[in-house]
Amino acid sequence: MEGTLPWVARELPPPGSLDLWLLRVSDVATGILDEAVLDATERRRAAALMHAADRTRFTAAHVALRRLLGSYLRLRPEEIHFGRDTCPCCGGPHGRPTVLGPGRDDLFFSLSHRGDLALVGTAAAPIGVDVDLVSDQTASAELASMLHVAEQEELASLEPALRPRALARLWTRKEAYLKGLGSGLGRDPSLDYVGSGAPGGPYPPSGWTLLDVPVDRGYAAAVAVRGELTVTGPTVTRLYGPQAADLVRAAPPVRLTGGTSI
Repeated sequence: MEGTLPWVARELPPPGSLDLWLLRVSDVATGILDEAVLDATERRRAAALMHAADRTRFTAAHVALRRLLGSYLRLRPEEIHFGRDTCPCCGGPHGRPTVLGPGRDDLFFSLSHRGDLALVGTAAAPIGVDVDLVSDQTASAELASMLHVAEQEELASLEPALRPRALARLWTRKEAYLKGLGSGLGRDPSLDYVGSGAPGGPYPPSGWTLLDVPVDRGYAAAVAVRGELTVTGPTVTRLYGPQAADLVRAAPPVRLTGGTSI
C-alpha cells in the first residue's frame, strides 16, 4: 500500500525520542485545503467557528495531523479514526486523544494551534504539545494567578516588561504537561510545578520531560513527554511555504519530502 500513499511513509519514533512538526497556516490557501479527509465531527467543529481565519487554521491543522499520522500508520488520512482515553480526573470518555485500531498503542500524538502556527508532536509515550501567543502585561497578570505558587514567585521576581514572555513559556509548558496527562485544564493548573527548570528551583513533575520548542517570534511553545529522552532537545521539522501547502493540499496528491530541521 505504501506506493499509493500521497506522502512519504515514516517510521514511528523509537522510545526515548519524539517528532515535532510546525506548520505556518498563512502559507496555506483556503482553496487548496483537503477538507474531504476530515470526519463529520471535525467538519462540524470547523463550521461552528465564527471567523474564516479560525476555520482555516482549524482545518489546516487537522488535515495536517491526519496526513502525518497516516504517514506513520500507512493509512490514508480519511482512514484515521480518533477516540479518547479515560479522563484521569473524572473517569469520563474525554481524556487524551488516541488513534483507534489494532496495533496502534505505540503511537501517541498531540496537536496545538494558535495564531499562525500549528504544532504536532508524536512519540512512543504519552505526549503533549502547546503553542501560544505572547500576551500583553494585563492578560499575563490574569493568567499568572492560575499558576503554581512557585511559578508565580518566579514571575514576580522579573522586571514587568519580561513577564509576558516568561509567562507564555510557563503556560505552554503547563498546558503541554496537562495534555500529556490526558486531563487538560480539567486539572487545576496550580497543582503542578512545571516552571523554568532553573538550578535550585522545584523539579518538574516526576517521570516527565518538559522542553521548550523553538518557534516564530511572538510565540512560545513546549512539549511534555512521559519518561526520559535520549536527545538533549527537540528537533522541529518546519513545514513552511510550498511544503505547508503540499501537506494539506487536495487532489492531485503530492509526495511530502519534509522540512528543514533546527
